[in-house]
Amino acid sequence: MRIKLFATLRERARTAEITVHTGDHLTVRELRQVVADQFPTLATLMPQTLVAVNQQFAFSDDTVHETDEVALFPPVSGGVDPFPQPVPDMTKDDHYPTLLRVTEEPIDLNELQRAVTTEYDGAVVTFVGTVRKFSAGEVTLQLEYEAYTQMALTKLRQVADEMRESFAGIHGVALVQRTGPMQVCEPTVAVLVSASHRHDGAFEAARYGIDRLKQIVPVWKRETRPDGTTWIEGNYVPMKGD
Repeated sequence: MRIKLFATLRERARTAEITVHTGDHLTVRELRQVVADQFPTLATLMPQTLVAVNQQFAFSDDTVHETDEVALFPPVSGGVDPFPQPVPDMTKDDHYPTLLRVTEEPIDLNELQRAVTTEYDGAVVTFVGTVRKFSAGEVTLQLEYEAYTQMALTKLRQVADEMRESFAGIHGVALVQRTGPMQVCEPTVAVLVSASHRHDGAFEAARYGIDRLKQIVPVWKRETRPDGTTWIEGNYVPMKGD
């Protein structure tokens, strides 16, 4: 079985993909043990390692087959602020624009604003995350972002759908995550939401979007400081439905 590795695991194994020798199928719990046994350098990481099967989060009792696309990675970089869960049974309006992107190219906010704005809109709310130099007495020189791109796009689509389900008054949505090295003050992520009026949920949807993105979209960042580099990982544990 071939397994993709990302961030800390890739760096520890010194390869982006490993092959484990196992039967046709096993549980996620058994898979973690097999990896730990066959790749001792990864053993200490297995308890907190997340598993994705066919670009969806997998859990301990889920079954993994030899032909599945399997990936191992640490918790994604991001915060743990609570937010309301999506409101069920609300109708999505699919004719409004949705832009989802994982890219090494600089973020063009003017282009994104034009992309999400419709003739019905009088408001666009924009959230932009940037590289912060000073934080809690530490100095950051550079951030480098890595993504499991195919799964990241799948999860960005899920976030956009949840935003529409939770905030029925919004229209256009853009979710853009950059990858690669970025310098201090450079934009790293953008969430844009359009609506008819500022009171129609655009502010709340943008906040929900960035919080959710930082929970379930598989992106990690490596921080460079004067004393070296380190991976920054989150501590959110995915649940069924994530």
